Parts: sequence; C-alpha cells; structure tokens
Amino acid sequence: MESKFTVSQAFLESIKLGFKNFLSLLGAVILWAITIWIPYLNVGTTVAMVTLPAKMSRGTIISPLEIFDGKYRKYMGEFFLVTGLKSIVLFPAFLFMYFPGVVMTYAYSFATLFVVDKGINPSEALSVSNRCTHGYKWKMFFTHLLIFIALGIVSGILGAIHPILTIIVLLVFAPILLGAQAFFYGKLTEDIPSLEE
Repeated sequence: MESKFTVSQAFLESIKLGFKNFLSLLGAVILWAITIWIPYLNVGTTVAMVTLPAKMSRGTIISPLEIFDGKYRKYMGEFFLVTGLKSIVLFPAFLFMYFPGVVMTYAYSFATLFVVDKGINPSEALSVSNRCTHGYKWKMFFTHLLIFIALGIVSGILGAIHPILTIIVLLVFAPILLGAQAFFYGKLTEDIPSLEE
C-alpha cells in the first residue's frame, strides 16, 4: 500500500491550511461565542464548528457565516448519537493504561465529519473512520506531536520576550490543529462517496 502522506508533509500542510483559514476561523469562533446562549441555534453552530475541517479539506477558504447554515441543525440528532457512541467506546479504552484510548481517538476521528459531510449513519461512520485511519494513526499522532513541540518552542521563546506573545501563539495554534484534521480528512477519505448527492 502506497502511503498517502508523510509526517513532515502533514505538518507543513496543517500549518498552511490553518493560516489560510485563520481569519475565517477566528470570525467563526467569535460568532459562535456570541450566539452560544441562543437555544437550538447553538447546537447547529456547535456542529458546524466541530465539522469545519471537512469544508477546509477541500482547499477553499471557509466563510465565518458558514456556521449558521441550516444543514448543521439538520444533523443534530446524528451528531449527538455519534458523539455518544464514541464516548461509550473511548471511556473504557482510556481505562486500559490510556494508550488504547489514544488509538481509538484517532480511529474514530472522522466519524462526526462523515455524519455531517457525507451523510453516513453514526454507527457506520465509526466503522468507516476506523478503516480510513488504518495504517495512519501513528503518522497522525506524530504530526500532532510535532505541532505541540513547535507550539512549546515558539511560545517559550516569544513568552520570554513578552507574555502577551504566548496568547497570540495560542490563537494561531487552534487553526493549525483544525488544519491538521482537515489535511488528514482530505487525504484519507477522498475515496468515500457522499450519500448526500
């Protein structure tokens, strides 16, 4: 099986995708925070925030207003169901010396995206996510580890100059993590058809 990406490629692409959508993601977070107190709407915007990497994976710049799209409220039940199913599996997995929980977290990392982006039912989404990430969990883990190491180094250096610079680094960090999720999703799920079409 030919590898779809390397850790260094994933690391660089995560940064690129994160910076490409930085302002849009910042706007989406601000809009989400402003509207979090509005019942029903807040569920749709939360589903949107969790599944934005699916949209980012297509290489387009997302709109901050994307989180208000009604399609996200449409998947409210499925979102809660897939989240509950993941929790049922992950809780006992983390009890077994933590490591199986980390592996299963990566195995099911696309399940919510599949439910909303591809229209796959929640239980099948878990299985499809596990198949897509098979053979890539270590690469995903080491990409995230590199991102965290880079964050530690950069925030340590800039924090020594001025503490406010550490906050700026943390603001940049979240879009890079979403960029990593978008990169993995785009690379590992390109063969999965959408049931929505």
